[in-house]
Amino acid sequence: MEEQFILRVPPSVAERIDRLLSENASSSEDKALDLSFSEDGRTGNFFIGNDSFPASLLDLPCVVESFKTYDDSVLIKSADIGQMIMVREAGDAAPDAVEYRHGLTPPMRDARKRRFRREPDLNPELVHRVEEDLLNITTGGTAENIDILTSAEQEKDGDATANNASKRPSPTPATKPDVPESGTNAGEPDRSDSDESDDSV
Repeated sequence: MEEQFILRVPPSVAERIDRLLSENASSSEDKALDLSFSEDGRTGNFFIGNDSFPASLLDLPCVVESFKTYDDSVLIKSADIGQMIMVREAGDAAPDAVEYRHGLTPPMRDARKRRFRREPDLNPELVHRVEEDLLNITTGGTAENIDILTSAEQEKDGDATANNASKRPSPTPATKPDVPESGTNAGEPDRSDSDESDDSV
């Protein structure tokens, strides 16, 4: 894999670099390109010809893959790019963060806020304590600083919930009034199948 970075420059500098790359170097006014960084490795200067521009090394919000091709049909991955050198005009303010807010294309504008999940708000002491407990458990020890419910406590909790459920009044069934049913055989005894068979004889 190759080592690559993205060089983002203002439009005026981009025109000069384009002229330098397209023309013969001996005929161009801007014969030299140079980039130097200070001791912190994040700020520096970009030189083109006799002009100097401030530059900053910024981390991209996500990794960008770069490809190269020899025949415009087969693409070969050449590098993963995670950083960008941003050159700015002399009067422009320096970026205040190490990570650049936006990606390289318009859909990735404000990518860290719009596209990625927020980092959880965790207490570092709690994380450290849980990590120690997990290490103790994996080595065969026991976890500390945890609340363990015994089976007796669970039974008490279960009985309490059962008592709460039994305290609820049970619904009473609705009573039906004593009304004689209206039918065709009112006052006559019911006949069975055996009685009908006797009549036929």
